[in-house]
Amino acid sequence: MTINLPTWITFSRLLGAPAVLYLLASPDQTHQWIAAGVFLIAAGTDWLDGYLARRLNQITDLGKFLDPLVDKLLVFAPLLALVEMNVIPAWGVFLILFRELAIAGWRVNPNLQAQGVQGANLWGKAKTVVQIAAIALLIAPLNQAYPLWSTLSQSLFWLAVVLTWVSGLIYLWPSLSRELKAAPYPSSVTLRRDKAE
Repeated sequence: MTINLPTWITFSRLLGAPAVLYLLASPDQTHQWIAAGVFLIAAGTDWLDGYLARRLNQITDLGKFLDPLVDKLLVFAPLLALVEMNVIPAWGVFLILFRELAIAGWRVNPNLQAQGVQGANLWGKAKTVVQIAAIALLIAPLNQAYPLWSTLSQSLFWLAVVLTWVSGLIYLWPSLSRELKAAPYPSSVTLRRDKAE
């Protein structure tokens, strides 16, 4: 299987996760500014690989699978560091993690594989943008010096949590509705027999 240019760019985005973790392991102002820059550059490649895939007509199931997976790794690396730094609560990150694991598990459902891997919807893209903005603001060493900055970054984080769940439900609903319609319903005779027993 040949890996195209957009997929290689997706793979390169993985380098941002360990770099951000390393920089935030001993967070001073310089390291935080560098980490914010590295994170934004790595996150920017998400737009680039998507643009090239559409422009070069190189959209593949591998790319549609890897792109959100790499995005998750890039997002959770700084989120875990921010929890360690006591900037955001662990349970907020858990809400995001729970949703992402649920979607990842749903993606590997054999029934869905036969239908093809579904790409990200508009709500999913909005969720990603808000997550990136919130994380960049939270990483920047301005939260303690500027209360307004802290309020904005915290508000964006919780907005990202809400959008994460909303986009997940919208993503799952078409498949869930098909499963519900395909599920056999018990007949009235069966119901009466059950009640009699």
